[in-house]
Amino acid sequence: MADVAIRPGADAAGTVSVPPWRWFSNRVYALCLVELQKLRHDRTELVTRAVQPVLWLLIFGETFNRVHAIPTGKLPYLDYLAPGVLAQSGMFVAVFYGIMIIWERDAGVLAKLMVTPTPRAALVTGKAFSAAVRAFVQVLVVLVVAAILGVDLTTNPLELAGAALVVVLGCAFFATLSMTIAGLALTRERLMGIGQAITMPLFFASNALYPVKVMPGWVRWFSHVNPLSYEVDALRGLLIGTHADLLADFAVLFGSLAIGICVASALLKRLVR
Repeated sequence: MADVAIRPGADAAGTVSVPPWRWFSNRVYALCLVELQKLRHDRTELVTRAVQPVLWLLIFGETFNRVHAIPTGKLPYLDYLAPGVLAQSGMFVAVFYGIMIIWERDAGVLAKLMVTPTPRAALVTGKAFSAAVRAFVQVLVVLVVAAILGVDLTTNPLELAGAALVVVLGCAFFATLSMTIAGLALTRERLMGIGQAITMPLFFASNALYPVKVMPGWVRWFSHVNPLSYEVDALRGLLIGTHADLLADFAVLFGSLAIGICVASALLKRLVR
């Protein structure tokens, strides 16, 4: 009997049974599982990557909490800083994820994935969310440290679930940004250089460390188009109860991720030429 290829929207008998959205989501889920299996074999990565954000809380946060140099109203500065460090720690992991894509290209893995029936958008989405899950595990470590330091975090399960979704969306977007850079840079060395050049501007030109109102005008403008600012705003609103425009925050994060997936998918083929 000849082999029958099962395509989205059809079963082995040729009748329509598998909706395209389910086939797409199954591909994304499978790619996420593959990436998480890699994480199981290198758990020390979680600890080493968590060192820098923990130091931001322990040294920078505790110091500025005492000197009251940054105007945060009645909110302690450490409480104000914690959501920003959570977002930063996830971003720093995700923005260098493109290095893995280039490594897969050099090892021939990416070329094999590209000739499978998996759409490029599903491939990028799966890898983006797997990078987000990697970063989220590190964010949990930072969250525990923040709680130990006395940050007044919410215990509402719905708000915690919302914060988890915010982190995943933000990290997934920065992973697609990294894959876009990989498609343009083509080498690990160039990607590392570009990644290092953009991470600090993204971090400092956001509301992660200080309120937008204290920024110079041109930095304030950049903050308004910086997805990290919307991620931090949503995290503050959900985790510590400050005023936040959650509808706008989620809209920007979803929109940024959708654009990131489209652009990275368009550039993915350039890597395997």
